Amino acid sequence: MRPASTRLAAAARALLPVYLLVVAFIVFSPADDATKVTGIVAWAARLLGALQIDFEPAYVTLEFLANIALFVPFGLLVRLAWKGARWWTILALGFVTTVTIELTQLALPTRYSTLSDVIANTLGTAVGLLTCYALRSHPGAKVR
Repeated sequence: MRPASTRLAAAARALLPVYLLVVAFIVFSPADDATKVTGIVAWAARLLGALQIDFEPAYVTLEFLANIALFVPFGLLVRLAWKGARWWTILALGFVTTVTIELTQLALPTRYSTLSDVIANTLGTAVGLLTCYALRSHPGAKVR
C-alpha cells in the first residue's frame, strides 16, 4: 500500500483537472450561463438589502470574496499534488492562470475582464496554500 502522502498527491492530481474544468465553465461561459452558477452572489447581495446594506457595494464585495473562494482549491490542490514546489512558484502559477483567464475574457463579448479578479484569484491561491500549511502543522495531519 502506498503511503498516505503519495495517495493524497495522486488524489490532488486527479482532482485538479476536474476543478480546472469547473473553473473554465464558470469563467468562459457566456455571462447569462455563468450567472446560473454564480447567481448566488446577486442573491446574497439582495438578501443583505434586508439589513439596509446597499446592493452595489454588497455585490462588489461578495463577488470579490467569491473570486477568492474560487481559487482556494487551486492553491491547495497544486500544493498537495506537487509537495516539492516552492510556495512562490504556486502563487505565480495562480497569478499566471488568472491573468490568462482575464486576457481570454477580453476576447469574449459577454465577459468582463477586471484587475480585481486577478487580485482576488491570486489571493485565493495564497489562501489555499496557507490552508495547506495550516493543515500540515496540525498534530496528526497526513498533509506533508
